[in-house]
Amino acid sequence: MQITIKYFGQLTEITHIEEESIAFSGTYIKELLETLYRKYNTLKTKDFQVAQNQELVSFETKLTGADIALLPPFAGG
Repeated sequence: MQITIKYFGQLTEITHIEEESIAFSGTYIKELLETLYRKYNTLKTKDFQVAQNQELVSFETKLTGADIALLPPFAGG
């Protein structure tokens, strides 16, 4: 499956890109993240949430969509 991953905020500083497409054959979000951690080792030290098809999901969620976003914590007031 071809997955599009979008990075936001401080995560773009780690990856040096805002978006990429990768071929992925895993089943769960956590498996995708392990792949990304191998590519961007510093990523595993950062706190972020994952959105799949524009909906926040847990790392244990089954991968069903081809649109993934990694979102850093939001500050608000």
